[in-house]
Amino acid sequence: MRTVLIAALCLAAVAPVRAEMPARPARLGLCAACHGEHGMAQIPGAPNLAGQRLDYLRAALGQYRDGRRDVALMKAAIGPVSDAELDQLARWYSAQTPAVQP
Repeated sequence: MRTVLIAALCLAAVAPVRAEMPARPARLGLCAACHGEHGMAQIPGAPNLAGQRLDYLRAALGQYRDGRRDVALMKAAIGPVSDAELDQLARWYSAQTPAVQP
């Protein structure tokens, strides 16, 4: 019985943890126009965001919003969004799985 318990604990420890997918952000529309709803770019030159690190995405979005990254298109697309909305967008895109490019 002890061996079975140890085996079960070992399996549980190495099993991948499935995090719940965050809710779709209400502000996703303009982002999705270029970066895709699931983070795979829809237009040439737009980067894929799927699976990017959460802290990187959050910092980058804040920098675009605040003008520290001077890209007029991104500043206009982000507009006046709250920190909570930026967090939702960053969580959404970081949780997406990048698709294999053909």
